[in-house]
Amino acid sequence: MRDSAAAALRAWEVVIDRIESDLRDGRLSPGDRLPGERELATQLGVGRSSVREALRVLEVLGLIRTSTGSGPQSGAMIVAAPRGGLAALLRLQVAAHGFPVDDVVRTRVVLETAAVEALAVAPARDTRRAREILDAMDAADLAPADFLALDAELHLSLTEASGNVVAAAMMAGLRTAIEGYVAAGAGALPDWNTTAERLRREHRAILDAVDGGDPGRAGRLVREHIAHYYAEAGLSASAEGRSPDGRSTAPQAR
Repeated sequence: MRDSAAAALRAWEVVIDRIESDLRDGRLSPGDRLPGERELATQLGVGRSSVREALRVLEVLGLIRTSTGSGPQSGAMIVAAPRGGLAALLRLQVAAHGFPVDDVVRTRVVLETAAVEALAVAPARDTRRAREILDAMDAADLAPADFLALDAELHLSLTEASGNVVAAAMMAGLRTAIEGYVAAGAGALPDWNTTAERLRREHRAILDAVDGGDPGRAGRLVREHIAHYYAEAGLSASAEGRSPDGRSTAPQAR
C-alpha cells in the first residue's frame, strides 16, 4: 500500500515537472491550452487520476485555469508562466491567498536574520550583487516605486547569497506580498526622502556587518531594519512600539 502511494505521488510530480518545464522553456506560454487528460496521461505514461491531481494543484497555484464542457474553450489554459521552480510557485500562492501582513513580516525576520548570519560566517561570502544594488539605490532621480523594487531585490540577493536554496525560494515566493505591504506603507510615511536616506544607511550597515564577519550584529541590524519600516509606516501593532517578532522597536544605544 505504501509503495503504491509513493508511486502515485511520483506520477503526480511527473506531470507537474513536465508542464513547468514546458512553461520555463517556452514550449508553453500564457494563452496556450494543455492537451486533454487522456492525451497527457498517454504522453507521460501516468494514470488520468495523477493528471487530474496535478492540474488541480496548478490551478490553485494560479498557473492554469480549467473549464468544463467540450469544444475549443474547454480544458486547461495556461494563465501564468513561472520564472523558476518552487520560488515562482510560492510567489503565485502568496499572491492568490493574500497572507496577513504580520505573518509575512514575521517570516521575513526569521528568514533574513538566518540568511545574513549565515552569510557573515561563510568562508567564501559574496556580497557583490548586493553592493551593486545599493549603488543603484543611490541615484538621485529614483522614483519611490523603483527604489522599493530595488530594495526587494537587495533583500532577496542577500538570502540567495547565503547559499540556503530553500530560504531563497521562500523569500522569492514572498516577494509579491513583501512589495505589496512595503509600497502600501510608503504612502503613510511622513517624509519619503528622509526614510529613503535612512534605509540606505541601514542597508550599508547590514552589508558592512556581513562583510566584517559579524553575524550577531548583521542579524540584529536586519531585524531592526525590517521592524523600523513596519512601525514607521503604521502597518500594524508594531507602530505602538513592538516589532513583528515581539521585540521593542525603541532606538537602542550603540
